[in-house]
Amino acid sequence: MSETDELAALDSEIQMVEANMRDLTEAAAAASGAANEENIARRLEEQQETLDELHRRRKALGGE
Repeated sequence: MSETDELAALDSEIQMVEANMRDLTEAAAAASGAANEENIARRLEEQQETLDELHRRRKALGGE
C-alpha cells in the first residue's frame, strides 16, 4: 500500500472513530443508571485510545 493510500485509510478510520465518539457522547447524555454511564465512559475511553493511536500513525507517515 502506498503512503498516500495508507494516509487515506487512516483518515477514513479517524473519521469513523470520531463518529463513534459522537454517537457515544449522545448516548451518554440519554443514558440513565450508573452501569450504563460506566459502560459508555469505558467505550469512550477505548475510542479515544484508538483515535490517539491513529493520529500517531498518521503523523509518523508525514501527515498532519
